[in-house]
Amino acid sequence: MRKQNFVITGAVLLLSTISALAGQATGPGAPVSVVVTEEPKRGKTIPPLVAEDVAVKQGREKLPVTSLVSLNGSPLQLLLMIDDSASESFNTEIPALKHFLNALPPNAEVAVGYMRNGMTQIASGFTLDHATAANSIRLALGPGGADVSPYDSLADALKKFPATNAPRREIVMISSGIEGLGGGLTPENQYVNAGIQAAQKAGVVVYAIYSPSVGHAGHSFWRTSWGQNFLSQLADETGGECYVLGFGSPVSFEPYLNAILEALQNQYRVTFAVRSQGAKPELVPVHINVIEKDASLAAPDRVFVSPGASTPPS
Repeated sequence: MRKQNFVITGAVLLLSTISALAGQATGPGAPVSVVVTEEPKRGKTIPPLVAEDVAVKQGREKLPVTSLVSLNGSPLQLLLMIDDSASESFNTEIPALKHFLNALPPNAEVAVGYMRNGMTQIASGFTLDHATAANSIRLALGPGGADVSPYDSLADALKKFPATNAPRREIVMISSGIEGLGGGLTPENQYVNAGIQAAQKAGVVVYAIYSPSVGHAGHSFWRTSWGQNFLSQLADETGGECYVLGFGSPVSFEPYLNAILEALQNQYRVTFAVRSQGAKPELVPVHINVIEKDASLAAPDRVFVSPGASTPPS
């Protein structure tokens, strides 16, 4: 009888062990690195982080975090994208935008582009000369802008990022967010999602600042509210932030731009192993957060996995 009880107990323990291991990674997977931004949960204090403070999950499976590197002071590429169909209220913000570019770290490569008709026209290519880039900011064309989809313009801009060893790439997009190609007022808008996926594949963090557009769309409550929803979706799913104040023009871009400057000082590159679902490159849903510390992370909700790829630079 004792031997039978021992066998039953052993079987139960074995099943329990198998069940426990089901929620853990069972192999190395493909190495992936993404940029995340630390934020305080309460108050303004942002605690320092180490790799053990970060948890990554792929579904219910815990993924091993192999490194966490602070990016404060590290090089970056930042593209300022301006919707050329912005209303004239945008024009008063040009001094604040010039100040923002000049306030970026000296090792930041900056560029300026204007969104028109689903494309991005580069006014100033990536350069360490911040003053030159800032001086390329001009008045929005307004009615002549006719930008039908800022998300198509985003996908186009991502193709124009030059190769770099910089560990992070960022975009600040100023737009109404209104998608005019007819993808529908729904979170499943194909044009919005295509732009988001392009940014996720490129590993680019997008910050969005709402600025109304000209014409009827600029004061249509229905289109404006969905435009803001789309901008928020874009920023949230790429690990950035969206800045909106009601449905009119913001009083000033300055508080938003200062918040972005602060965010750039609290970024990390986290590296972990993701289990690919197939042999082809793909976007894989993940959840990245902080454990046991009074902080949270803005992080992309999907990462691009290329089986056999090497880890990006840290």
